[in-house]
Amino acid sequence: MKRRQFLEKSIATLSSLILTEKLASAMQSQPRFFEPYENVPLGNSGLKYSRICFGTGTKGWEQKSNQVRLGKENFEDLIRYAYEKGVRSFDLADLYGSHPYITTALKKIPRKKYQITSKIWFRPGGLNSKERPDADIVIPRFLKELNSDYIDLVLIHCVTEQDWPNKYEKQMNILAKLKKKGIIRAHGISAHSIESLNTAAEKPWVDSVHARINPYGTKAEPPEKILATTKKLKNAGKGICAMKIIGEGEFTNSPEKIDASLNFALNENAAESLIVGFLKKSEIDDLADRINKVPKKIVQKT
Repeated sequence: MKRRQFLEKSIATLSSLILTEKLASAMQSQPRFFEPYENVPLGNSGLKYSRICFGTGTKGWEQKSNQVRLGKENFEDLIRYAYEKGVRSFDLADLYGSHPYITTALKKIPRKKYQITSKIWFRPGGLNSKERPDADIVIPRFLKELNSDYIDLVLIHCVTEQDWPNKYEKQMNILAKLKKKGIIRAHGISAHSIESLNTAAEKPWVDSVHARINPYGTKAEPPEKILATTKKLKNAGKGICAMKIIGEGEFTNSPEKIDASLNFALNENAAESLIVGFLKKSEIDDLADRINKVPKKIVQKT
């Protein structure tokens, strides 16, 4: 072999080795799986929520839920366990009656160490009182129940209408003023329709949304529609917390469906934080273990 050919072949081989090593190094430096307790930004809201968010409203109605029905001691013990494992975000609502349990369970934890979402219910039924006071009346009560000076995220609960900004304009303005005062840090809607979510993507007022997400459409929006809508929300800088990941409990005894649902939400970039209504400590551990085994799609930069 001539000297020139030898050098050209050697250089090509070396370049190939260097490229292979760089690619291998890049792959090793990237996390291969999702971290269940990682704190992730909710869009451009300025908030960071843990990937696993403790939902407290399974079958929530008239200020009761399956979590509240566990009883004070059991529910608060479950909240503390979740925090000790790494959960830093808790999803509450007036409808669930879950405010006081967080207050007692985490009374020794500095408030800045965890995040609270709460929701205001304006629809008929659901609450013992027929009156629906405005947000500037309701939020001070929430703060007292939570023993807190602020709430991280306040949502208008169970929004279904496409033209919801017309219906809730007064409440939106009140919440915006409370945000300016630092009493709440972000606001948005808990959406129960594709139509309301599409409108949310277009409204600057919306910082973050709760959306019903799983690949089966069980107690959720059709999967092909929700992905198109969450893409709009992401592009608009909205945070997204996923509800109904476990199909409101219908996937509890179906590990395959749970795994598929987690993969759908995480790898399709449908949501940042996943809200799950835990009833047992083992459910927290199981979900964390499953998230830890969801492989991240490798996105190669060109």
